[in-house]
Amino acid sequence: MKERKIPTEIWFIVGGLLLFLALFGATRFLNRYILHIVILIGIYSIATVSLNLTNGYTGLFSLGHAAFMAVGAYTSTLLAFPLTLRKAYELPLLPSLLGGPEAAWPFLPALIAGGLMASFCAILIGAPVLRLRGHYLSVASLGFMVIVVTLAKTLRDITRGSMGINAIPSYTNIYWTYFWLLVTIYVVWRIVNSRFGRAMIAIREDEVAAQVLGIYPMKYKLLSFVIGAFFAGVAGGLYAHFTKAIRPFEFSFFLTFQIVVMLIIGGMGTMSGPLVGAASLIALRYALKPVEEHFKLYGFIELVYAILLIVIMLWKPEGIMGKRLKR
Repeated sequence: MKERKIPTEIWFIVGGLLLFLALFGATRFLNRYILHIVILIGIYSIATVSLNLTNGYTGLFSLGHAAFMAVGAYTSTLLAFPLTLRKAYELPLLPSLLGGPEAAWPFLPALIAGGLMASFCAILIGAPVLRLRGHYLSVASLGFMVIVVTLAKTLRDITRGSMGINAIPSYTNIYWTYFWLLVTIYVVWRIVNSRFGRAMIAIREDEVAAQVLGIYPMKYKLLSFVIGAFFAGVAGGLYAHFTKAIRPFEFSFFLTFQIVVMLIIGGMGTMSGPLVGAASLIALRYALKPVEEHFKLYGFIELVYAILLIVIMLWKPEGIMGKRLKR
């Protein structure tokens, strides 16, 4: 008799329950500083896993992920912002949907709206930009990031400009963060193991051959781009409601650089690579932070990131969790 194989969904449920038990124990026994790091690892993991769908599985090289995080962060913040603070901040051009007099939105709908707004932006720019390839796509997506940051600085009546928005309600906690991380992993896993995922991987390996097989590349590129943008927007919303303050410069090139380095070091095109990369680099950042502050070596952590990236590309280009391809 053949043994019945346990569905992968069951393993996800069991793994999720064990994870939340571990998180419950962490909240009881770990101090606030360590919990802060653990939550940041979760948020960056969401951003890295979502970028992996676009860059790792579809073979694109987008550098606009920080822009989608910014869209999600500002959207969810403005939706869930307390009414009294909206008046105090004097935001006259805030659209009625975002700043209506009735009531602030609950956290979950505001977070989902931030992801949907990021997806909407991905659809708008994806149609023209995804027709480009290689470094042309990278530069174009980087340009989108510059546009978003510039708008965040100039639209002062909506975003308060360079001053940013403070006193954001602190809704993000360890449970919300890892719930969304589980959702992100599950959605990406389901897509990768479906016909859509197989088409994306075919495009990554050889786009011309994929077209010969009847695969329309633009459809699958846009799909991965939009879904990745949604979860990047959610990660941005979680980040905003965790740090309780956002400013345009936080979503500049360095944030994109961090996420890309996390993905490359962990291993593109793998399920565990983004998690390992995010956890490793965030832990390294906080381990080196006292050294940077003590010796006043500002920019030292970025230098270490760059050196790590060079070392990985030279000695293990497939990443920590990637497997070397036999040629």
